[in-house]
Amino acid sequence: MINEAITQLINYAEKNGIIAKEDRVYAANRVLEVLALDEYESSENAPDKEIHEILSVMCDYAVAKGMIEDGVVFRDLFDTKIMGAVMPRPSEVISKFNSLYEKSPKEATDWYYKLSCDSNYIRQDRIKKDKRWKLDTDYGTMDITINLSKPEKDPKAIAAARNMKPTGIVYPKCALCKENEGYAGRLNAAARQNHRVIPVTINDSPWMFQYSPYVYYNEHCIVFNSEHTPMAINKATFRKLLDFVVQFPHYFVGSNADLPIVGGSILTHDHFQGGNYTFAMAVAPIEREISFNGFSGVKAGIVKWPLSVIRLSSENTDDLVELAAVILDKWINYSDEDAYIFAYTDGERHNTITPIARKNGDKYELDLVLRNNITTPDRPLGVYHPRPEYHHIKKENIGLIEVMGLAVLPARLKKELTELADAIILGNDLRSTATLATHADWAEEVIKNHPELNKDNVNEILEYETGKVFEGCLVDAGVYKCTPEGREAFIKFIDNVNE
Repeated sequence: MINEAITQLINYAEKNGIIAKEDRVYAANRVLEVLALDEYESSENAPDKEIHEILSVMCDYAVAKGMIEDGVVFRDLFDTKIMGAVMPRPSEVISKFNSLYEKSPKEATDWYYKLSCDSNYIRQDRIKKDKRWKLDTDYGTMDITINLSKPEKDPKAIAAARNMKPTGIVYPKCALCKENEGYAGRLNAAARQNHRVIPVTINDSPWMFQYSPYVYYNEHCIVFNSEHTPMAINKATFRKLLDFVVQFPHYFVGSNADLPIVGGSILTHDHFQGGNYTFAMAVAPIEREISFNGFSGVKAGIVKWPLSVIRLSSENTDDLVELAAVILDKWINYSDEDAYIFAYTDGERHNTITPIARKNGDKYELDLVLRNNITTPDRPLGVYHPRPEYHHIKKENIGLIEVMGLAVLPARLKKELTELADAIILGNDLRSTATLATHADWAEEVIKNHPELNKDNVNEILEYETGKVFEGCLVDAGVYKCTPEGREAFIKFIDNVNE
């Protein structure tokens, strides 16, 4: 069986353009080395199989021979090592990408994305298990997902990691660093022998381009600084985002905020996320047109969205960068006690922006989402963070992807919502287990609000109400609420920018 699996892997690699016909013997010998085999006989009639099936057979062999322990982490490290044996060198990938880019940026990214999937760097068999559904709201159709590939992170742990001083030599310094390319991994760091990155230049500085192994949406990419440097939102950020969109006009790209609570899960390495996907926020309409003094060439407006979004649009990217820098500078230092917005408390800064860039027709757009991470004794995780009664569904930061209208909910919910549905239908005590108890108050409200609930529609209703919780999380994250008072305070800030 191991001979057949090796043949299947070599066939797969050639069929998908990972190796050429002339590489077959060389690639087979590299795989033999990983499997500690001295000889191999090709199985001429080996049937084609999916890559995860082929690698699973090889991992089973390694477990049976005592080469690895039988566990997900050990198998992931080993099957990535196997794929690394048949991967092209980074220089070959870069050369191919650049050659295709000369024809079309989209042709280059299509090829590179396919390579990232075919190499099992993006584990498609796992991603297919993610639960996804849509939620129609007053703000548009949002995407709700339960992600089974990535663990849930605690906001306090994210903030602590940002402030943690390194002890000893850590290599690579984080999961985003360029040193991950080809890295063998360890028990607490993913193997990346099948990982390849593309150099890009934005704002005259060296950055790197890759795809996310978790793929929350179509062609979910990460653009990261070639140096391990902390997240920062400044004028240069806007220039970098727009430079990337100029080079890849079929992609949007955005940055998480640079402060805990309102930032993403990694604040220690400056990076953006983008891709070939249209989020609900991108197509949300302008609720009110506004203007900024000295920028007559920029069309601006407040977006109809639960978070506080200023949309700037122009054919001139320099104008967008200049105006965005003015707005950021004003926002960083802006306070409005009546609206409970404080720029600083005890010397700690609270205001920042989550920016998103895209091309829309012949114009470039820059969405500026105003964020504030102030805390209070009764809201220690943030005033503009999901309220405590939502934490049974969503406790993590509302980062870039959520801001745009895609919920990335923790894997635990798949099992918990199934358990909850069974308990509701059977009439069991909703506080009989620790898992059920975390959802009990919410579930009781769901039952009260849905007298039509039965065994045939319980899962659909729970999905709908889960989506409504996410919508509520976005409302909580908005510094200016979608109310007359909130909009009045929003315009007060716009007037301050124009002073």
